[in-house]
Amino acid sequence: MNNASSAAGQWVEIDFDCLPLRTVTRLDVPVDASPAYEQFVLRVKAAIEKHGTHNAYYLYSASCTFHLTNDPQNGMVRYAIEGVLLTDDSDQKSRACDLGIRLDRETCSWLTEPIVDFLAESVKHAMMAEFDRYILAGDLEKTRQRIEKIQADAEAAGGFIGMYL
Repeated sequence: MNNASSAAGQWVEIDFDCLPLRTVTRLDVPVDASPAYEQFVLRVKAAIEKHGTHNAYYLYSASCTFHLTNDPQNGMVRYAIEGVLLTDDSDQKSRACDLGIRLDRETCSWLTEPIVDFLAESVKHAMMAEFDRYILAGDLEKTRQRIEKIQADAEAAGGFIGMYL
């Protein structure tokens, strides 16, 4: 039996953008911001008020897709995600998450509400596992280094850095 099809895809696909909350130095909305961006800034501000900035990461433009069959046209359940993921004191392991999770798309004719709820809960576990992989791959450290350089450049120029730079 050839198992090449399982190598071509993943059972769970996860995508996200990550904003380390410790890097957010301004929370005012630019005057020319779009309504959608203004709402994003307000959600980040609320996340900071609730969770603080230490070891807290705002995940956005995120999705988690479950493939329940080997047919991409049948058995796919996708969730849209946005919210906070918290790590341990050393930033080496996920410890909790506070995510907004909503069913985004599905191609699963047998999907029922209990399954939707079960998979939504599974999204939290999948996101934490993927964030741990993100840390292990060094992506979190690369993000930290890039942000430190941007902050140093801005300070050297006498300017400031905001989340909408």
